[in-house]
Amino acid sequence: MLNNDTTLSTSVETRERIFAIAEELNYKPQRLKKLVQEMQRSSLQIGLLFWSTTEEEKNDPYFAAVRRGIEIHCEQLGIAITKIIRGDYTTAYEDAAELDGLLVVGSIEVQDVLDIFPRPDRIVFVNHGEELLDYDSVHLNFEGAIRTSYQYLTSLGHEKIGFIGGVERVHSLREPGALRQSQEHRYVAYSRMMREYGQHYACVEWVDDWSSQGGYEAMKRILARSDRPSACLIASDHMAVGALHALHEAGVSVPKEISIVGFNDIELAGFVNPPLSTVHAHTELLGETAVKMLVERMEGRKVAMQVKLNTTFVERESCMKFSN
Repeated sequence: MLNNDTTLSTSVETRERIFAIAEELNYKPQRLKKLVQEMQRSSLQIGLLFWSTTEEEKNDPYFAAVRRGIEIHCEQLGIAITKIIRGDYTTAYEDAAELDGLLVVGSIEVQDVLDIFPRPDRIVFVNHGEELLDYDSVHLNFEGAIRTSYQYLTSLGHEKIGFIGGVERVHSLREPGALRQSQEHRYVAYSRMMREYGQHYACVEWVDDWSSQGGYEAMKRILARSDRPSACLIASDHMAVGALHALHEAGVSVPKEISIVGFNDIELAGFVNPPLSTVHAHTELLGETAVKMLVERMEGRKVAMQVKLNTTFVERESCMKFSN
C-alpha cells in the first residue's frame, strides 16, 4: 500500500480515495499512514456480546460502566458498534456473521463464543471469570485489590477477617439455563492472604446473586455466629450495602464493632452510613482497554495478551483500629 507498507490492506476503492486525499493535502508518509488507519477503522463492524439482559445491565453499574467505556473509546476512534448481541445461540450466530471483531463482556463459555465467531484473533474477552491464556482478555487485578484491602485491615490490628463473596458462574449461549460455577478471584486472593498471614479463622459466606438482599442475609448469618469477625471484606458494594443494613438493624456499630470494606466504589458507597471504604474499580478503563486491544489485533498484532488493570483503594469511614 502507501510507502510500500504491506501491513495496511485496503480495497482498491479505498486506496484510490486515500491517494486522492493525500495528493490534495500534500500528506507526508507518516501522516498518510494515520489517515489510512482512520479510514480503515471507520469501516469496521464491531459487536458487543453480553450475557446479561438489558434490564440486568441497567441495574448493574459495573457492566454499564464497562459498556460506557467501550462506546466512548469507539466513538473517539471513529469505530461503529453495529451489533449488541444478547439472547440464545441462534440469535448470536446470526448477529455475529458480518462482524470484523467481537468484544465479549462477562463470563460466557469460550467454545460457544468461538462457535458463533470463529476468529479467535478478533475477539477480546472483558472481565471473564476465568483465566484465558490463549485469547486476548482484560480484567481487574483482583489479587492486588484484595491484597491491598487485607493489608489495610491488618495494619489496623484486625486478625479475624471475614469474607462475603458472590458465586461466579460461566454462562452458556447454547443452553441459557446451564450455569457452570467457576472460581471467584476475590475469594482465591482472600484465601491466599489468610495463608500468607498464618490466619486460621474461618468466616466465609456466599451470596448466590451478588445482591444487596443477599449481602443482608449473609451478614445476618455472620451475626448469628458466636465467634464474629472484627472486620469483613465484601466482594461488591451492593452486597456491602445490604450487610450494613443488617448491622444497623442488629444495633452493631460500624466501624466500632466491625470494620467493612467493599469492592467497586459505586456512587452509593460514599453516601451510606458510614461512608464505605472500598476498592475503586476502573470499569470504564476496562472497556477502553478492550477496544484498544481489538484495534491492535486488527492492525497486525499476532500474539494474544492478557491485561490486568490495577485498582485504587478508597479509604472512607467504615473501618477503624481494632480494640478489644
